[in-house]
Amino acid sequence: MPRGGGESDPAALQGLLRRAGFSRGCGARRGSRVAANMPLTKNLRVAIIDSNPALKSRNYLTKSSIPDSRVSTVTPATISFFKEIGAWEHVQQQRHAFFGKMQVWDYTGLGYTRYNARDVGKEYLGCVVENKVLCNSLLLRLQEELDDMESVIYPTRLVSLTFPSKSRQARMKPTSSERLSAGHSTEELYCSNLVKLDLSDGRSLYSKLVIGADGSKSNVRHIAGIKTTGWNYLQSAIICTVEHVMENDCAWQRFLPSGPIALLPIGDNFSNIVWTMSPEESLRHKSMSPEEFVMSVNRALDFGYGPHPRSNALDHFVEKFFSGTGNTAASTKESFEVPPKATGVVSERMAFPLSLMHSHDYVSKRLALVGDAAHTVHPLAGQGVNLGFGDAAALAKVIAEGVSVGSDVGDLTLLQRYEKDRKAANVAMTAVLDGFQKIYSVDFGPLNVARAAAFHGAQYISPLKRNIISYAMGDTKWPIFS
Repeated sequence: MPRGGGESDPAALQGLLRRAGFSRGCGARRGSRVAANMPLTKNLRVAIIDSNPALKSRNYLTKSSIPDSRVSTVTPATISFFKEIGAWEHVQQQRHAFFGKMQVWDYTGLGYTRYNARDVGKEYLGCVVENKVLCNSLLLRLQEELDDMESVIYPTRLVSLTFPSKSRQARMKPTSSERLSAGHSTEELYCSNLVKLDLSDGRSLYSKLVIGADGSKSNVRHIAGIKTTGWNYLQSAIICTVEHVMENDCAWQRFLPSGPIALLPIGDNFSNIVWTMSPEESLRHKSMSPEEFVMSVNRALDFGYGPHPRSNALDHFVEKFFSGTGNTAASTKESFEVPPKATGVVSERMAFPLSLMHSHDYVSKRLALVGDAAHTVHPLAGQGVNLGFGDAAALAKVIAEGVSVGSDVGDLTLLQRYEKDRKAANVAMTAVLDGFQKIYSVDFGPLNVARAAAFHGAQYISPLKRNIISYAMGDTKWPIFS
């Protein structure tokens, strides 16, 4: 499903990870109480290190303002996680927009696919939420559980990490007399087996576990020396908010020669635009007058670059042929529709480069990476933020299981269970999205026909359609008939 621009919000992920009860350790102020829906981790302490001013927000964001350009399409799986940790009720008090329909088509006019939540017996396919609303909702949930919010959030930056040496970790626990003769206090010896975090404000923290949830240019990953593999797509995405004369209740995506354009409902008469194009074109579209930009958007979503898809005899044959493969999906009978026209651009137009990145390792001793710090994907299906929240949920579960049997939460063997679970799922999604990006970046006759066949298959083969929807919604881990 398409997603608004920008990488997953680090502050939001950090707030969410608090549920796992990550240790704050020596040197940090004591007495904070962890907001844990999981009883096994409620006695662990946590520190959130983030200089983002948004962490100072403590109230609901007004619905009357113009929607921000940076939004995410959260899946039902992510929504379930937010409900589980008690944060979704705060999202509901702020701007959000559910959508139950989606249309995807190609500029060649050779095919289209409609999706409907009713195809899989659901009320909605996803929900578009501003990134700042997600972050704020997590902070409000955190505030509900804390006596002193300021004792948990450190509005500063990480300067360095010092990991305990292997020789120190391997040493036997010293006796009381050995500690005294060496001149070390009990606290000093305890801290020597933890990670030391030096902060830009001069303070130091010690922790059993450090979570890197700091985005694609992760400082934690860089300091820890974790290698990555990836490449730039030589594409940029333009994001902004546009206005219509009526409310939009469908997610739209059209594949153009330069990349896809998505129109996502964000509530009232507003929609979010995510438009992939060359870096040169993105600069040109940023500098256009508002009137020129709106004309360009409407052209890209309507008659520009090629004709509208039309049903033909082949469509009716395919529909009839596959009608006996099971219950026909509701959207199979739906005709192509033209998206609502934009009447104005009402927010700043932002552009950012697109790339793929995947960390060789998600974990090491006393360290774990989540979200964009571990992996970034192309935004054409809006899955980046959902992969990140999936990481957070999986890591929280593994830590709770470790606590239940008395394990050290920073133990590598324990953390590798998280890596094994999430790396497989993330690599699969990354491969699918990268494949789509490459297939739809080439204008070549035979390939255009193959893409049209794929659209026809997704439109008329109901089992395939349902599997695509379930995978995009986060209900299944694997893309093909899992």
